[in-house]
Amino acid sequence: MPTDAVILAFGDSLTHGNGARAEESYPAVLQQLSGRTVINAGVSGEESAQGLERLPGLLETYHPRLLILCHGGNDILRKKDEARMEANVRQMIALARAQHAEVVLLGVPKPGLFLSAAKVYDRIAGDTGVVFIEDLVPDVLADRALKSDSVHPNRDGYRVMAEQIYKVLQDAGAI
Repeated sequence: MPTDAVILAFGDSLTHGNGARAEESYPAVLQQLSGRTVINAGVSGEESAQGLERLPGLLETYHPRLLILCHGGNDILRKKDEARMEANVRQMIALARAQHAEVVLLGVPKPGLFLSAAKVYDRIAGDTGVVFIEDLVPDVLADRALKSDSVHPNRDGYRVMAEQIYKVLQDAGAI
């Protein structure tokens, strides 16, 4: 990925950085680590249907080479229809690819005692072939020292997210 390539971090409060200052969000830390422009397009409380409506304008505005997609968590928390959320996330991937952007999908956990990514993300990744970071968000949220509240990382948690995403991008030869 060229040094002037734009990365679009797209999602809800986990992308926005709730629980930390703006400069401590994972997109801000990833920008520092990568030397690339990383647009933080996280909107707190957003469900996947709203994200699907918002994404085309951002793709058109920023022409990213990479989309980091972390969406659907609010659908899961609010017990929305999983099939609809899955369709929305799949459409987001299709929109990004239509704009010639690669996609990295982050798995979001389902509620429970032992956090793990909801199975829907594994299906989506398997069917679409996107780079899938399955356990990053669940692992961060399973560690009390990395959380600001029950569903959001703190600054240390966002740093862990950024470092792991950066490592995946390095390993894939994208950076």
